[in-house]
Amino acid sequence: MPVIVNNEKCTGCETCLSSCPFDAIVLKDGKAYINEYCNACMTCLSVCPEGAITETGARTQGAELKQKLEEYKDVLIFAEQKDGRVVSVSFELLGAGKRLADELGTKLMAVLLGAGEPEARELIKWGADKVIVCSDPELEKFNDDVYSEVLSRIINEQKPTIVLAGATPIGRSFIPRVAAKLRTGLTADCTSLEIDKETKHLLQVRPAFGGNIMATILCPDYRPQMATVRPRVMKRGEYNAGRTGEIVSVNFENIKSRTKVIEFIKEVSEVSVNLHEADIIVAGGRGIGGEKGYKMLSELAEAMGGAVGASRAAVDEGWIPYSHQVGQTGKTVNPKIYVACGISGAVQHLVGMQSSDVIIAINKNTEAPIFNVATYGIVGDLFEIVPLLTRKIREVKNL
Repeated sequence: MPVIVNNEKCTGCETCLSSCPFDAIVLKDGKAYINEYCNACMTCLSVCPEGAITETGARTQGAELKQKLEEYKDVLIFAEQKDGRVVSVSFELLGAGKRLADELGTKLMAVLLGAGEPEARELIKWGADKVIVCSDPELEKFNDDVYSEVLSRIINEQKPTIVLAGATPIGRSFIPRVAAKLRTGLTADCTSLEIDKETKHLLQVRPAFGGNIMATILCPDYRPQMATVRPRVMKRGEYNAGRTGEIVSVNFENIKSRTKVIEFIKEVSEVSVNLHEADIIVAGGRGIGGEKGYKMLSELAEAMGGAVGASRAAVDEGWIPYSHQVGQTGKTVNPKIYVACGISGAVQHLVGMQSSDVIIAINKNTEAPIFNVATYGIVGDLFEIVPLLTRKIREVKNL
């Protein structure tokens, strides 16, 4: 505890109780007592008339802690692979990680488990300075126990100041275990990452309270600073076919697992909608009015060569299947063109599409929040505007 109470001096006057902003001081047997809620603000030291509250030597640990933090330097990303091929979120993490590493003046590292050197070379071409490869056959199929143990060992050896992973089913499954093993913090499902210019801490931004606010989270006292990032939120870096870097192959012994993966079974859905890969998305919200409105959007999407998306409100109404939903509780997309028709622009929806290259909003409400993020805004009746757009595009394309 940073402060202690001398029971011989304490008279139980209760002056210190009201001074504590954290309610960390209570009376026990007529004496003041400091509990675990103490934040070391030291306010109570100056108000005690008897001088019974004094500072301990715990704060002197600050210099030692700072020295330990300085041992952590580089940025490390976990490069996820599936069937031996690096998945797209890994390249997005490299883009974000490279930007953070450049701001900190450090290297960008990647960890690749269960794949070989050809894939490691691709990671270097996308921006990694160093790739640590562990191609043990045991890692080809994802296993929480094995992955968390191997990645934890690598992090303990390399000591990166920042560790990033995708907020995919695999990342969400084992990265919290890694954070627990390392005894550090983890911010899940981030949509933005920045470096504080003064403290150099990682600012981790994510939706909170059902997406109603955007929270900025810091991990100032522990390293590494860990975050999982939503797929399709971050921009990929630049691909350089001639780029070179360091590839280090590692093998670990005595990796024990309490579980064994027998088989992976792929889910086969009746409706296959790959919004993640679509370059053009035409999305509708509550303003579409029903299934007939989505038929109109489908015609526009077909003319543009794109896919149809939806807001949660439209999905909840049963107008279109969940597989089309874009937003916090749906899919995060990053198309070249996103056409938002009858979508007001709630925070939950913006989180899933605001990184689109070009956003075209069509809404009759001039005050709709969607116009705040739109590249182009059209105010008017979408039931007049959308058919005109469809007809004009077909004329231009000779359809």
